Amino acid sequence: MIPEPAPSLDAAFAALADPTRRAILTMLLEDDMAVTDVAEPFEMSLAAISKHLSILAAAGLISQEKRGRVKWCKLEPDAMKRVSVWMQGFGQFEPVNLDAFEAFLEREFAGAMDGAEGSFPEQQGERADAQRDAQ
Repeated sequence: MIPEPAPSLDAAFAALADPTRRAILTMLLEDDMAVTDVAEPFEMSLAAISKHLSILAAAGLISQEKRGRVKWCKLEPDAMKRVSVWMQGFGQFEPVNLDAFEAFLEREFAGAMDGAEGSFPEQQGERADAQRDAQ
């Protein structure tokens, strides 16, 4: 059975899937911001930005606090840390070197073919055709 990620990770990845929300998080890296300041660079309504902020808050990626009449948004680094820690688990995988993999397969096939000329069956057929044509 495959272990499922924690629900907080699901919500975090769902929130991070949207480019607008990722841009908001990048803005909040600098400092806490008022909702109106967050909305300023985007060409969408304040209601749409508020919806994005609600999704980020529900995922635990940001917190919102009312200071006087202004609602402020703050990045929550612990939530991002959980996402980062989960992602680091995949750092053990390196890109596959296809040339080295092909050489490995050729060595394996060569050993399995017990001295046959080609490494791969299709190469043996090509060589047999070439020998027949040469005769």
